[in-house]
This record gives sequence, structure tokens and C-alpha cells, in this order.
Amino acid sequence: MSKSELRHRLEELGVRPSKMLGQNFLLDGNLARAIVGAMDITEGDHVVEVGPGMGALTHHIILSPAKRITLIERDYRLAQELKSRYQEDVRVQVITGDAAQADLRLLYGNGPIKLLGNLPYSASTAIISHFTEPLAPTCKLVLMLQREVAERLAASPRDKNYGALTVLLGRHWIVKKTRIVPPDVFWPRPAVESAIVEITLRSQEELIPCDEEKFKELVRLGFSSRRKQLGSLLKIPAAQWQELMQKLGFPVTIRGEDLTIEAWSSLVKMLHPVVGHSPEEQCDVVDKEDRVIDVQSRDIVHVNKWPHRAVHLWIFNEAGELFLQKRSRWKSNHPGLWCSSVAGHVDSGEDYMTAAHRELKEELGAVLGLRLFHRIEASCITGEEFIECFYGYNEGPFKMDPCELETGAFFAPEVILKWLAATPEAFTPVFKILALEFLQSETKCHFKPF
Repeated sequence: MSKSELRHRLEELGVRPSKMLGQNFLLDGNLARAIVGAMDITEGDHVVEVGPGMGALTHHIILSPAKRITLIERDYRLAQELKSRYQEDVRVQVITGDAAQADLRLLYGNGPIKLLGNLPYSASTAIISHFTEPLAPTCKLVLMLQREVAERLAASPRDKNYGALTVLLGRHWIVKKTRIVPPDVFWPRPAVESAIVEITLRSQEELIPCDEEKFKELVRLGFSSRRKQLGSLLKIPAAQWQELMQKLGFPVTIRGEDLTIEAWSSLVKMLHPVVGHSPEEQCDVVDKEDRVIDVQSRDIVHVNKWPHRAVHLWIFNEAGELFLQKRSRWKSNHPGLWCSSVAGHVDSGEDYMTAAHRELKEELGAVLGLRLFHRIEASCITGEEFIECFYGYNEGPFKMDPCELETGAFFAPEVILKWLAATPEAFTPVFKILALEFLQSETKCHFKPF
């Protein structure tokens, strides 16, 4: 679309470019094609575009084999125009609102997201933070940003642009700046240059286990005053700091911007170790009738695949939504998969109900009434666990144990079933059994408030 065509169309819609909304419309069709091409869109992909505006990028997304296309536009006039333009394409949904505040739960059920957009300068970091948080089902981002922001995201240690934002994003994501974009490809012409970045999710193998909340806390503190030495900012005793730096191979005078992202992760791990279950944790070994016949450590029980006991808890809110947890990536069983609100082993000497309340307190920091709704016999699918399933009601918010849960949220049952049908591999085997049996409309009557 030429500049004159763009201006004429905007006038028809009664739209004058807004500085507050960061509206700078892309004019270069070849650049738009290249940005969409960098997404590597394949059949089955769910593509989300932030700030589609007049559809410079959208036009090329529509020509792709994407299974689902979601457009998030803050300007209601442009959103209405997009709805009208693509109303015949069943793949397209248009959401009117601020992308930085978008309900991420509504994006589940169509597979992992590939996100792209020409982001408004003032909101770019907020939007990126939102779509790279643990709850976001995002696997890749291709974005046009203010050049200064792009260089901060892609910076290396000892670079003046390297800061807390670089490290916090870089822990889980790889950022690559691919090209500089001059101001004259936009209308209105911005006062600064832009840049395109590609952001891809790191593999599990690249991540050093550490407490994610402590990582955020220490990184922000470590960059709170760039002139000060890191040991001083973190308020760590001199002897301990010297020992830590010797292990990491850095001088004690180091500053936050001198540490690589991997070194930051290692430092947090040493200061706040991720505490998993003890290898000596005791479980009751049971027979085929679920009668206790022995007591062994949890690891020995798992290695020998002896029958033992576990609990699953479903927590609903008043709206009838079910809280799901995404298991920590550091869990030995089903890491990174979505599961029941709470799930865990019955310790030796406990009954199922006692274990359910203990696990609820440990994983979500909650205390509430519970009722039994189902029992699953031990099998290879359950990992040889006899499982009793309980439910209760609570509105949250919960205090999630970062060693147990990566994230969690309430989801409507119909969203969960759609999500389960699209990507069953995202869920644990036991949760799939329960969801297919108890989240259908005719079986939800099992869960009455009490």
C-alpha cells in the first residue's frame, strides 16, 4: 500500500495516527514479506500479530498455511476494519485491546504461538515481557522495535546496553538482532531507527536450574547501580563472596554487567539452591489391593516400579474454572507438562487425605476443604501409583512453590478440552485420564460446592 493509499484509507476510517498508541504504519511490502517469512510458518501454527494496524504484515500471514491467526489491535476502529476484512476467513480472530494486558489463557488450545508485530515504542518491553512470561504459550517472536530497545535485548556482557532486561529475557530466550530499519519505510516517519529481532525459546538442556524468583530479584538488584561492585549491591559477606567468585572464575570486584547470563544463573543456584525431594524420602510400597507391604525410599520405589500411592487435587473457582499447574522443568517426572492443580506422593504412614492437605499447603500455600471424587487403580499409565483424587474451591491467588511449579492459572473446562484435543502431549498422562472423564458437560456435576 502506497503512502497516498494508506492516508486515504485512514481518512475513510476517521483515523489520524496517534503518538500515544505509537501508530507508525509500515509502507514497505518487501520488508513486510521478509518479516513474516522469518516466522517459518507451517501448517498447524498459531500466529499472533500484535498491532496489525492496516494489515501490512497481516496480508502475508493470511497467505501462509497457519492453522489459527489472532490479531490484537488496541485501536477499536482499526480492529473493526480488520474484522470486516477477514470475516470470511475462519482462521482469523480479532481481539480489541492492549496486548500487554491480553488474557493469555484465551490463546491456549491451538498449539504453541508464534508472535510477530511492529510494536509501539512505548509499550514494546511490556508486550515482550507479557508474551515471554511462563504462562505465555509462546515459542518464537519476530518483532520490529525501536533500535535502542533491540540493542538492549540482544546485548552482550560489558556492552553499555547490557542490563537487567537483557539478562531476565536471556535466561529463557535467545535474542538475535537481524537488521536495521530506516525511518522512511513508515508513515508517519518516526524520529528514530528501528530494528528487527528474532527471539526463540532456549532448550531445556541449556538452562541451569535455579530459583526463578530469586533470579529476578538478584538480577534487578545487581543492576540497580551500575557503578557499584556486585558483591556490595547483593550485600554478601566478603569471605563468602570471594569463595563464590573463585568458583565462577571472576574477580571479587566484578560488576553486574560483567557476568554472562549463564554465570548469573550459576550464582543464583549457589546462593539459593533448588531443593527437590530427598532421595531418602520414604514411600509405602503396596500390593495389588493397595495394602502396605513395605517402606522404601522414593527413588528405589520408582526405579523398581513398585506400586505406591499418590494424590491429585482439582481446585475450582466460583466461575467453575479449574486451576492447572505447569510442572517445574526440574521435576524428575513429567517436567514442564500441565497437570492437576496439585499432585504428589503419599508419604509413608500418611493416608490419602492427609497427603492431599500437605501437598496443597506445600505447592500452593493453601488450606481448604477437600472431597474425594475419583480413584484410579495402579497401572503403567499412572507409574504404578494408586491415586485418590480430591476437589475443593478457592479463588486464589496462590503462593506457588517455584521448585514444584513453573506457573499456574485458572482455565475454563471448555478451553482445557480444546487444548487437550489440539496438543495432548502438553499434559501428564493422569491428568488426561481425569480431564476426559470429568470435564465433559455431563460429568461436571460431580463438583458441587460444599
